[in-house]
Amino acid sequence: MGFVELFLIGVGLSMDAFAVSICKGLGMKRLNMGQALVIGLFFGGFQALMPLIGWALGTQLADFITPIDHWIAFILLALIGGKMLFDAFRGDDEGEAGEPKDTRLDLKELLMLAIATSIDALAVGITFAFLGVNIVWAIAVIGVTTFALSVVGVAVGHVFGARYEKGATIAGGIVLILIGCKILLEHLGIVML
Repeated sequence: MGFVELFLIGVGLSMDAFAVSICKGLGMKRLNMGQALVIGLFFGGFQALMPLIGWALGTQLADFITPIDHWIAFILLALIGGKMLFDAFRGDDEGEAGEPKDTRLDLKELLMLAIATSIDALAVGITFAFLGVNIVWAIAVIGVTTFALSVVGVAVGHVFGARYEKGATIAGGIVLILIGCKILLEHLGIVML
């Protein structure tokens, strides 16, 4: 499998991470490149780690993971999207001790988002094992592609979020819930996109 094919797979796998990165950028009052890089590292790292795990496991656990991966992604995205909606309607603009909310990055939430958006990459890793793909090259291309698109997504989200603060947070929460629903409905065969 060549670079072009791996790059296109990386772009396809990173679309959920890109959309979630936009949502994270929506909540930033000012663009924090340090946080954008951390978000990119989480998403890019997990998008690279999951195919590696899938490749290592091969088909040993495929029968167990495939039937439930969409439920895991749906639940995580729905919970996080619901929390964003709750925070938007509650109107909590202040963090602990008067610290502005956007200066903190919730690493536990980011971890759950990274896992939720990269579960489908696990199945891709299993496919890589069957095809004899050079896994180091594959995860490097996928990880770097997702990292770059995630950082860009945070910046794009910030541009809109700075202008439409509360509405952008509400939209971000709704988008996360819709991504979770899309993943669930596609895997259940109800929607074909």
